[in-house]
Amino acid sequence: MKKTKIGFLPLYVELYDLTCPQMRPKIEDFNQKVIKKLQEYVDVYAAPICRIKEEFEAAVTYFQEKQVDAVVTMHLDYSPSLESADALAKVEVPIIVLDTTCEAEFGPAQSVDEIMYNHGIHGVQDMCNLLKRNHKLYFVEAGHWEHSDVIERVVSRVNAAAMAKAFYDSRIGRVGDTFEGMGDFQVPFSELKEKFGIDIISYDFDWAQEKIKEITDKEIEEDISYCKEKFCVDPIDDTIWKLSEKVNLLLRKWVKQEKLDAYTVNFLATENQPGLPTMPFLEISRLMERGIGYAGEGDVLTAALVGALMKVYAETTFTEMFCPDWKGNSIMLSHMGEINVALTAKTPRVVEKDFPFTSADNPVTAYGCLKPGKAVIVDLAPFGSGRYTLILSEVEMLSVEGTDNMELSVHGWFRPIHCDISRFLEQYSLAGGTHHLALVYNASLRELETFGEIMGFETTVI
Repeated sequence: MKKTKIGFLPLYVELYDLTCPQMRPKIEDFNQKVIKKLQEYVDVYAAPICRIKEEFEAAVTYFQEKQVDAVVTMHLDYSPSLESADALAKVEVPIIVLDTTCEAEFGPAQSVDEIMYNHGIHGVQDMCNLLKRNHKLYFVEAGHWEHSDVIERVVSRVNAAAMAKAFYDSRIGRVGDTFEGMGDFQVPFSELKEKFGIDIISYDFDWAQEKIKEITDKEIEEDISYCKEKFCVDPIDDTIWKLSEKVNLLLRKWVKQEKLDAYTVNFLATENQPGLPTMPFLEISRLMERGIGYAGEGDVLTAALVGALMKVYAETTFTEMFCPDWKGNSIMLSHMGEINVALTAKTPRVVEKDFPFTSADNPVTAYGCLKPGKAVIVDLAPFGSGRYTLILSEVEMLSVEGTDNMELSVHGWFRPIHCDISRFLEQYSLAGGTHHLALVYNASLRELETFGEIMGFETTVI
């Protein structure tokens, strides 16, 4: 995954340059140290030290050109808020205020001269009052830049901002119609466009019917060879294998051509469709490994969610809760044939899958069990009238010991960390959770809550 991007805005006051120019070298040194620390985590586009309105305006323009995920401010000393307020009012991404100073200690034994280098906190207070009055979305993280976790906390906010930026204005592909009768994830496409700027690109079956003829034997053989090296491949009928690869390569080309952030496929769209003669399960799973979001059955909303989460958390997969193990206090996750193949406990097993649902040929599918580890269940539930709830729950993905009769399926089991499965299932459905969701390994609950806050979602933690 690419690093997130910040615009770094150091604030200062022109008065000190005019009256105390000897301060500037130490101020510059402090500024560079913090930038260097931030660069360990994110890509930093730093503005020159800003003091007056024109400098702040130029900085914000620079950040907009670089399309940063968030703006991080740092007061090097006091800075009068009206110098920066108008420029900051134009910032369209979250503002994260790094409230820190040069020195970690400032007690009675400190030199009085150090006051001039360490009084930025009242500049923060001045600026934040204006941010509040201007109805700007901002976060404040306070602490010493070197002797606390404040930099990590700032980065956490930035990651959340990056997910939100990825959700807004995303391009979501749609193969086939929404599965008839599934209502929980359905949202008017006009609302997704108006509220989030999401563009929905429908799969052109006529284009696909012609384009599939252009897939060469060389492309097919190369991809099959790659799969045989990467996965455990069962004996597969050659005709089935090659047809499946044609559709896989076609889907890959479509996703690339349309510059999609995520997409959804309704498996019923394979009925009598020369442009989709089999379900591209294997490619769906491989595209998730490459950071392209996905959801099944025409679910544009969850596809957009998975795509946004993947911008920060590569170890994300689309999934569904299938079966409760009441005795074992765990819940089985599964889906027909889609899994992020980077997340299986063992090398995925590639097989021909029986497909009785439409007239389409049998697809080639990667099966595997989700690996053990800490994760978060993430669901985005719509409630109409533009309201959404982000439902989050920390879980433990379990290892499978002994017999695994589910080997020829996508599967895995989780146990909620904060309650038993009875309580979890009650609370999940009372919150309106949908049956499509994302599983995110090693995710920060705080980051995901911040993502919800930036997006304007209500948030429920189970």
